[in-house]
Amino acid sequence: MKHILIIGSLGQLGSEIAMECRRRYGSDNVVLTDIRDDTNLELVHGGPFYKVDCRDGKTIAEIVQKHHIDTIYHLAAILSATAEKNPLNAWNINIGGLVTTLEIARENGCAVFTPSSIGAFGPTTPKKFTPQDTIQRPTSIYGVSKVAGELLCDYYNHKYDVDTRGVRFPGVISNMTPPGGGTTDYAVEIYYEAVRKEHYTCFLRGDTYLDMIYMPDAIQAAIQIMEADPARLRHRNAFNIASMSFCPEEQAAYIRKLIPGFTISYEVDPVRQAIADSWPDSLEDYAARVEWDWKPKYDLFSMTKDMIDTIKRREL
Repeated sequence: MKHILIIGSLGQLGSEIAMECRRRYGSDNVVLTDIRDDTNLELVHGGPFYKVDCRDGKTIAEIVQKHHIDTIYHLAAILSATAEKNPLNAWNINIGGLVTTLEIARENGCAVFTPSSIGAFGPTTPKKFTPQDTIQRPTSIYGVSKVAGELLCDYYNHKYDVDTRGVRFPGVISNMTPPGGGTTDYAVEIYYEAVRKEHYTCFLRGDTYLDMIYMPDAIQAAIQIMEADPARLRHRNAFNIASMSFCPEEQAAYIRKLIPGFTISYEVDPVRQAIADSWPDSLEDYAARVEWDWKPKYDLFSMTKDMIDTIKRREL
C-alpha cells in the first residue's frame, strides 16, 4: 500500500486529488498539508493533516519520516493571474516549495509528482497541436516557474535518481472547488453563472482558444502516471495531456443546448488576455498516450452536461 503526502492539499486540484487518493488508498495512508486549515474541514479532519508552509523543509521531512511516506504530490503553487500581481512571491513559493520537496524526496527515497502547465509555453511556441518537445519561452512568471520546475525535476531524476513524474495540465474545470486565480477560471465560472443568472461576463475574448480538461480526467492523469511502469517513461516530468480545446463562444453554445436562454458578454482583462494569447490553442499528447496509456473520458458536451447537472442539484 502506498503512503502518500499531498502538499497544497486544499487548493482546487489538491483537494480533489486528496479525496480520490484517500478513497483509493485509505485515509490513514494519505497525509495532507496546506498553509491554511480553515477550508474543506472534511479533508482537514478526515485523516492526517498538518498546517505547514510548503517551504518548511524541516517540518515536512519530519512528517515524511513519521508516516513512512513513499510518494509525494507537490501541488502548492501560486497560479498565473495571481502570480502576476506579486511575481517575487510567486517565484519563492512555486520554486522554493518545489526545491524543498525534491530535497526531501532525495533524502528519503520518495517519488514525486509535480504538475506543470500549458503556461510553460510562450508566444513563440507553435499554437496548434503543440508538440511534446518544442520551444518554451513563457512571458508570465507562472510560466517561467513551471519551466524551471520541469528542469529541476529532470535534474533530480538524472543527478540523484529521484523518481520524478509530471504532466502539463491544461485549464482544469471542477464542479467541486472554486477556481484559484488562473487565466482559465472563466471556463469554470461560466457554468455557475449560467445556472444562477443565465448570463456570464467573460474576462477573455470570445475567440480565445485554450486547452481544457475536466477534473475527473485530471485526477486520473495524476494518479495514473504515478502508477505507471517507470521503464516506459521517457519524458517523465512534462507530459502534454489533452482532452478538449474550445473558446468562450463555443462553450456558451454548448451551454445553450441545456440552458436555451443563456447569454454571454465580454469585459476583457488585459493581463489575463495577454497570458492566454501566449499559450497554445491545443496540445499534442501522443507521448502520454504511448508511454502510460493516457486517454481522457470527457469531451466538451459530456463535461458541460455533467457540470450543469451537478451545479443544479447542489444549488436549486
